[in-house]
Amino acid sequence: MKITDWTKQEIRETPHKVDVRVLYEKTDAQAMHIHLKPGETLKPHFTPVDVFFYILEGTVDVRVGDETISVKKDNLIESPKDIVHCLSNSSNTTARILVVKTPKPTQNARLL
Repeated sequence: MKITDWTKQEIRETPHKVDVRVLYEKTDAQAMHIHLKPGETLKPHFTPVDVFFYILEGTVDVRVGDETISVKKDNLIESPKDIVHCLSNSSNTTARILVVKTPKPTQNARLL
């Protein structure tokens, strides 16, 4: 059995300049942990694969397409491939999000 502790994974360098750590990476899927401090945000972008976000902690402003909704912990949000999306923490507490991409992207996301 393999157990991955997100706190022990290296922070991945991304254009978003936030705490992103890879938890799982295979050809059929990729899972990442995002830790957003108050006021932090991901830049709007497109991914070439389907994505879902599961809010682990806090409240996150989730944009998918033209819609932005504040989503509380223990909720899952789907974002189809090639649709603009982003995550923002406008609260005064930490937010943590599990992001799963399927299949694992072979191209980089496109920033707006």
